[in-house]
Amino acid sequence: MDLKKSHIEFVLNHKKRAVDIPSQASALFVIREILGLTGTKEGCGVGECGACTIVVDGEAVNACLMFAAQLDGCEVLTVEGLGKDGTLNRLQNTFLDNHAVQCGFCTPGILMSTHALLEKNACPDDDEIVKALSGNICRCTGYQQIFSSVKEACSNGQEAFDD
Repeated sequence: MDLKKSHIEFVLNHKKRAVDIPSQASALFVIREILGLTGTKEGCGVGECGACTIVVDGEAVNACLMFAAQLDGCEVLTVEGLGKDGTLNRLQNTFLDNHAVQCGFCTPGILMSTHALLEKNACPDDDEIVKALSGNICRCTGYQQIFSSVKEACSNGQEAFDD
């Protein structure tokens, strides 16, 4: 990796952050290895599995495909930022209630994709849910529990993820 450093400043999980990063580092590397937030997972490393999904300025993105320097000036949310004061939010609890969490490896990315969707549309239709989750691979659940969880969160509107 390039030894040159870049300085970036951004808001991460509602807190201002300033960090010096290797200039060629991915957002995933900085989030996990430099900032120590390990909820964001590295699965495939090529943007196919969605395990590394974060929300940047309201958009679900693959952190493995994004240069960390692109985070400069952005609002970034990882799975660690969903809950408050060490408690899970309503969306996370809905996933637990519907048994949408098996091994848990894909869950953070799926939660972030769902969060980005619900921020834009509190009541998406089935096709919109499928499209939002299409970039996330889960090898354990068969997706029905995940889909049911999103539908339940939708039925509760904004409160599904704001509490």
